[in-house]
Amino acid sequence: MKLARIKLIFWLGHLGFVSTAFLLVLWLTPVFAADTTEAAAALPESAISWGFIAAAIATGLSALGAGFAVSNVGSAAIGAMAEKPEILGRTLIVIGLAEGIAIYGLIVSILILNRII
Repeated sequence: MKLARIKLIFWLGHLGFVSTAFLLVLWLTPVFAADTTEAAAALPESAISWGFIAAAIATGLSALGAGFAVSNVGSAAIGAMAEKPEILGRTLIVIGLAEGIAIYGLIVSILILNRII
């Protein structure tokens, strides 16, 4: 029961951090978007704001998903390596695949930002 409470506090703390960072991005977006290029000047301001929100969500949720995946895969890999140490290379590949989720989200957010800026 105590472990479940610690996990709940841990995830609520991370959720608070992510939501605070998300709100800071929303409030600071007009400051950074003040110097828009000619291509972005043709877009309505609401489209630019939604683009920044989409980029932030793509990066944030993919990083959270990658962290969750790496935690599950990493613990399973350590358990498997405890029984059979020669599978180290295979477990590293699986952990690398789980970390790739965050890179995909970052690439998507860069593509979104390239379209609006």
